[in-house]
This record gives sequence, structure tokens and C-alpha cells, in this order.
Amino acid sequence: MRKIAKAAGLAAGLLLLAAGAALAHGDVTPHPVDTTGLAPLAKTWADSNPYRGDAKAIAIGSNGYYHNCAACHGLNAEAGGMAPDLLLIAKDCVTMTSAKDKASCFKDSDDYFKGVVLDGRKNSEGRVVMPSYNSVFTQEALWAIKAYLDKRTADEASSN
Repeated sequence: MRKIAKAAGLAAGLLLLAAGAALAHGDVTPHPVDTTGLAPLAKTWADSNPYRGDAKAIAIGSNGYYHNCAACHGLNAEAGGMAPDLLLIAKDCVTMTSAKDKASCFKDSDDYFKGVVLDGRKNSEGRVVMPSYNSVFTQEALWAIKAYLDKRTADEASSN
């Protein structure tokens, strides 16, 4: 009888621990991003981020990141989340000296980011590991978040 009670207590403790770990990542429900104050963009998607370096977009993107991305990718876009480090997407771009190479690199990183965010990502087993934000983010929201990530990437590169 003691063994059964001990096993039941252990199982209950593990269940509580697992529930706490799951809740520790917060609300991962997609949230629309308020882009009030940003210049509206055309209906067709831009090939490259039109808001890169825009202070207002970076502030809006920071808020959008916090509410939609931080639970998995880490607070302040710092590694340590359960998903890939988003500061690595454009890491090579920020240190390039050639303006042409830098623009090309950022365009590639923008294209990659846009594709993953809008389409989501599945692992080799077909399980969703990154939800699609296609029905949640406007073009303005997506580019504002990318502007924030590019700023964080540049800040990290300059501090090293």
C-alpha cells in the first residue's frame, strides 16, 4: 500500500512539474500587431524590409515580437528559447562592408524570414514546429518585427 501511495505521489508531482513547464512559455496564441503610425505598404509583399532602421517600426516590432515570438525564441530576441536564435538570420549581413553585398544579404534574410513566418514550418515527422502567421500578421507587422530583429542583431554585433 505504501508503494502505491508513494508511486501516486510521485506521478502527481511529475504531472504538476510538467504542467508548470508547459505554462512557463506563456500564451502562444498569435496576436495581431498594432502598426498604427507606420507608413502603409502596398497589397503586394515587398521583396525586402522597407522599415529597416525605422525607429517607429523597431518599437512596434519589439512589442509584436514580445507578444508573438518571445515565448519560443526568447525574451529580447536573445538565445535561450526553445526555438532557433533569430539573431542569427541576418548576423552575417550586419558586418558586411560592401553596400551591395549587405543589401543582397538582407534581402535573402528577409525572404527567408517572411517565408517561415507566413508559411510556418514542420519537422521531418510532419509536426508543426512553427505556426503560420499568414492570417495574423499584416505586411507592416511582419516587417516591423524583422526591423526589430535586425536592430537587435546589429546591437549584438557591435557589442562583441
